[in-house]
Amino acid sequence: MSEPVADRRLRREAWGFALGSICFFVGPLPAYAAWAGAIGVGATFFIGSLLFTTAGFIQLSLSGRRPPRKGMNPVDRADWFAAAVQFAGTLFFNVSTAQALVAAIREPDSVGAGWRPDAFGSIAFLVSSALAVIATKDRGALWDRDARTWHGTGLNLLGSIAFGVSAIGAYPVSSSGELLSEQWANLGTVIGAACFFVAAVLSRRSVLREQRASASASAT
Repeated sequence: MSEPVADRRLRREAWGFALGSICFFVGPLPAYAAWAGAIGVGATFFIGSLLFTTAGFIQLSLSGRRPPRKGMNPVDRADWFAAAVQFAGTLFFNVSTAQALVAAIREPDSVGAGWRPDAFGSIAFLVSSALAVIATKDRGALWDRDARTWHGTGLNLLGSIAFGVSAIGAYPVSSSGELLSEQWANLGTVIGAACFFVAAVLSRRSVLREQRASASASAT
């Protein structure tokens, strides 16, 4: 005989978010930049953005969420839009990191070469985080009560705020291309990536597995 047993496993999309976060964490570090060079750093950010997009697609399309429909409860609606806006934000990061990588390949020794935090992607992440907070307010009414948790929602919100700060720091203030604050641009990216990573590795889902009772083992 067998009986269903709840097994807590990492969510499918969490792998992409965790690996992508590592890319965005190491990318701005000076030691890594000195070792990898402009092209290596650009490739790291681009790969990280692709991992984010893959994870966002899984979260939106393959996790069990259903598009908004008539009669849908408010938290499920907010949950779907949170995932959809986040996925759109990852696409913005795809574009900006790809552009930075191409620029680095063309002129790897140019001053200021490299990816800078994308304002549109950062705004999308902030909006998505706000919608996720709404979805977390009534977890019991969600399609999956573990789809949103307060530790995950809170960490993602902090990470989105940090990415927003980094985007502000990366704003060019003069025709020379100088940034408002390169330090805040890099620090915000590192902090945001760390928050996203922790949120991803803490993300769990309940999976039913079959536990077989061994009659012979119990007999002995």
